[in-house]
Amino acid sequence: MEKVLVTGGSGYIAQHCIAELLKKGYSVRTSLRSENREAEVRQAIAKEVDAKNNLDFCKLDLLKDEGWDEAVNGCTYVLHIASPLTDKAPDDENEIIQPAKEGLLRALKSSIKNKIKRFVMTSSFSAVGYGNEEKIYDESHWTDPSQNIGAYNKSKAIAEKEMWSYLNSLSDDKKIEAVAINPTLVIGPSLSDDVGTSNVFIQRMLDGSYPVVPKVHFGWVTVKDTARAHIEAMIHPDASGKRFILAEKCMWLSDMNKLLREHGYKKAPSIEAPNILMKVLGLFSKEAGAISGFVGKTKFTNSENAKNILKFNFESADEAIIQTVKQFEELGLITK
Repeated sequence: MEKVLVTGGSGYIAQHCIAELLKKGYSVRTSLRSENREAEVRQAIAKEVDAKNNLDFCKLDLLKDEGWDEAVNGCTYVLHIASPLTDKAPDDENEIIQPAKEGLLRALKSSIKNKIKRFVMTSSFSAVGYGNEEKIYDESHWTDPSQNIGAYNKSKAIAEKEMWSYLNSLSDDKKIEAVAINPTLVIGPSLSDDVGTSNVFIQRMLDGSYPVVPKVHFGWVTVKDTARAHIEAMIHPDASGKRFILAEKCMWLSDMNKLLREHGYKKAPSIEAPNILMKVLGLFSKEAGAISGFVGKTKFTNSENAKNILKFNFESADEAIIQTVKQFEELGLITK
């Protein structure tokens, strides 16, 4: 039985990846920053699949060397999903950028040392479509981290570029196969009570945090499709060396709110904030500043590599949004 290391096992995307791997007959080792979260993760995975004896845990820190070589040892593949996340802009952007870059290098170098078959990095559309102007974004495009695009977007672009740059610096006999997964806004029910950073964004539309709607445009993809794409890219013979943007659809945030209101969630605001207001607010708020540079701009993408190489058929993002909101209700996070 082939073993896969999945870093960041307490995370939203990682838990869906672990469940998908176990369903497909892989053994999984997953990392946590705190070992006392093991029971929580096991309980979440059990909602989808009986792990039996095919799931074990290790302790890793993105900013510490300890344990990485041992964690990768014995694994055939590595899914590096662990990455610093925050639901608000940090005072110092390096609080996100540094662990994203250093953690990626630790995972990659240990994978090279242990000669794993393929390394899959969870990157993001954040590494593709910000700080530049394109009509339709594809896998050839790169975010410009020198622009005012927010710490998270910068961190994903810097970390992914570091992966490709480091691999390209190696001699052919030392290189390993690698893939980058670049999902757009990931939505859908969580396996745990930690509903995921992207889903929190939806929650804020319904709990009064946003009285108006910023005019922002996203691609949307379900968390189940995101997990499925990781495994498909991990094993597909033609995926090595590729990036895979994931988006089932692209729409304005106001379109999502319209969908929510049509399903009875009347608290979703319908009034769009003027672009100039967001730019002014960006002078005083780091959160508003993180999006002020791209309000009013479309982020269309066509996910060509996923469709043409992986033959990927996406499930409905609209349905996943409604399922997510129903989970919020069950958890008592919102009311209609």
